[in-house]
Amino acid sequence: MVSSALERQGADVRRAARDLAQASDDARRAVLLAVAKTLSSRREELLSVNAQDVANYVEGGAGLDRLRLSDARIEAMVQALRDLAAAPDPLQETLDHDVRPNGLRVERVRVPLGVVGVVYENRPNVTSDVAGLCVRSGNAAFLQGSASAWRSNQFIVDLWRTALRAAGLPADAVALVEDRSHEAVVAFMQLTGVLDCLIPRGGPSLIAAMREYARVPYVLDGDGNCHIFVDDSADLAIALDIVENAKTSRPGVCNAVETVLVHEAIAARFLPSLAERLTTVELRVDERAGTVLRGARRATDEDFVTEFLDLILAVKVVDSIDEAIDHVARYGSGHSEAIVTSSEQNGDSWVRRVDAAAVLVNASTRFVDGGELGLGGEVGISTQKLHARGPMGLRELTCLKWVIRGEGQIR
Repeated sequence: MVSSALERQGADVRRAARDLAQASDDARRAVLLAVAKTLSSRREELLSVNAQDVANYVEGGAGLDRLRLSDARIEAMVQALRDLAAAPDPLQETLDHDVRPNGLRVERVRVPLGVVGVVYENRPNVTSDVAGLCVRSGNAAFLQGSASAWRSNQFIVDLWRTALRAAGLPADAVALVEDRSHEAVVAFMQLTGVLDCLIPRGGPSLIAAMREYARVPYVLDGDGNCHIFVDDSADLAIALDIVENAKTSRPGVCNAVETVLVHEAIAARFLPSLAERLTTVELRVDERAGTVLRGARRATDEDFVTEFLDLILAVKVVDSIDEAIDHVARYGSGHSEAIVTSSEQNGDSWVRRVDAAAVLVNASTRFVDGGELGLGGEVGISTQKLHARGPMGLRELTCLKWVIRGEGQIR
């Protein structure tokens, strides 16, 4: 049965997590550096394996983009591991300490979560990134990848298991679910005796399945319906650069912009320049923007709630920063929201009033990424408010343990 096989594999991962939690900082660093070196030296092999997955993939668009590896993406994987290895050890950090009136010495320290389960679609780079974050933070990584990326994922996981053995650590600290069926995905979400935390990396259908079937604590890597508001004081050349980067540099990712809000005072000047700059992007405009961009497709209400993950951009003209913030509150997914402005007051207002995991002033939403923000990498970008919010790096893969030392005190 699916559940029995998963539980047996999960029991091995659980045992490995206990051993890994006690591993030294040097040992965990060594594993990451060994994998980085092997990924670099065996790059051509991995590209060949990945090409087989790409050739068998029947869909296109964002899914194909996420599946395909390249020299640049593998180099990014290698660099992420080196950055994580260079990061301070997140474990046993003392957050605070106190001496109670009765003499008890109380402190809180960081410890691993235990077994982190990740369900993800395509994205073989996630296999290495998640394994690196988990091993560096003393957690076991139990990975439920999609069937479409099976060969690539298996190749990468084998590198991790070899490096763990070489360091004298349990290979099962990084494990790939062997069963690729839909039933196995549901069963994985219900491994209450194995998983300490579950993280989905995928589209709306995966998030919906997580909400319906998961029986273990999860952190949602939610939709990225991100906005950029170009206010009436904005430097329009800067605004064009930011929107172009946020939409076109990699449209199939969660931190790409999906809607641009434009202040009515600069709409007549800015929108023609935007259309001229974004020649590869389909603009879907509201009624007011349509009076300037007469040939553009008219946006529907559905367009403003959609994470396109494609070269499509919704555009709306607003009367004020208040209307822009109201629009974000109504349609946004709580991921990343940016303003382009020369007004310090408007920038501060945006930061205070917009409710999102990340807010940006005069910068592309594409910067909301663990590597770009100095975390070395991320296991996901949480749009929730409990435990973790925003890019989840090493510290977000730990929890707190109370340590209380006494000399015989009783209550």
